[in-house]
Amino acid sequence: MSDFSYPNRDSERSTPSVQTELCKPYGGVLGAPTPPIYQASLFTFDTFEQMQDRFAERNDHPIYSRVDNPTVREFEKMMSKAEGADQSIGFASGMASITAAVFAHLRPGDRIACVRNVYPDAYRLFERILRPYGIDITYHHSVEFEENRDLLHGVKLAYLESPVSLTFEIMDLARVARHAKHHGCLTMIDNSWATPINQQPLALGIDLVMHSCSKYISGHSDTVAGVVSGSDASMDEIRSTTMPLLGGKLAPLDAFLLIRGLRTLDMRIERHGKSARVLAERLQTHPAIAKIHLPLAGDRPGLNGNSGLFSIELFENFNVPKFCNALTHFHLGVSWGGFESLVMPVLAGQAQKSSRNAMNEFDVSPSLVRLNAGLEDVEDLWADLNSALNISAT
Repeated sequence: MSDFSYPNRDSERSTPSVQTELCKPYGGVLGAPTPPIYQASLFTFDTFEQMQDRFAERNDHPIYSRVDNPTVREFEKMMSKAEGADQSIGFASGMASITAAVFAHLRPGDRIACVRNVYPDAYRLFERILRPYGIDITYHHSVEFEENRDLLHGVKLAYLESPVSLTFEIMDLARVARHAKHHGCLTMIDNSWATPINQQPLALGIDLVMHSCSKYISGHSDTVAGVVSGSDASMDEIRSTTMPLLGGKLAPLDAFLLIRGLRTLDMRIERHGKSARVLAERLQTHPAIAKIHLPLAGDRPGLNGNSGLFSIELFENFNVPKFCNALTHFHLGVSWGGFESLVMPVLAGQAQKSSRNAMNEFDVSPSLVRLNAGLEDVEDLWADLNSALNISAT
């Protein structure tokens, strides 16, 4: 775990830890520890002068919830503290956050260098919308971003994941950021897997960090949301163009739920990560398992720990559908990061009717199954996996 949550108790601190700041009571009306939900579409002004001053940006009175909402603003402030960012902007989904950030910084003729095995819907966005609009996209293995100093020459945006979806390759983000700055290339990363607890990309030199807040930031499988964080310089273009004009803004109730999630994030990530390590260690010796994909702390500089999401590959003589159907505590489902344990078999995803399916395009093994270790007792989860694997032998 990083010192986001657990500072060295032997050292002196001049300021509170981030976790302490996130748990600070809101202190509103009647001493409420949580901020109110401003379930309002618009906000009125007392005088003409007050309204005019707001449009002239001489005050920060909210105008309209598509642009600004007090509950959303509180979540954005907390997310900025968590990521060490100047600004954060909340969105209605992870895809809305990716779309807003990408469209704000790219123009026809620009080029994206994207990591292979990227999140499938990000891949579809690039291929089905950006490419027809004149954006060129190339895809590269994680190691190429590290080792090829000139990979980003002429590239406007490097779109990164570390680890990547499904196969969980990781990269040295500080090294990649140095390469990008050498070529004047903007960098953006999906940090949903690691969360600010286990990886802080902005401190490593990355320009923009996004999260699918539906995952660990929420943690309860009841919210669809996204967020982008970064410096003032990298965020101002998003805030002034695509955030208000594309319209994918975070709703106040969802912001309220995300504030709840941020305050317990460190404890949940510790439990998720520990369970994943226990399961991966035991799976290593199981005769069904050909390969395990789980990044761990120290595998690359800047990675301080793991979350509960990892994947396994079964040997050919083990049946993936039979394995999935035999599970009782792990449920078949997309997404991850909630309290419940899930499995996502690539074999099912490869059947998706789409002209651009990342699981097929990047040759992901059909024997790969992604596991989300939830908050259940790890011994129950292990018994479930072990039993289902034994049943799946053909």
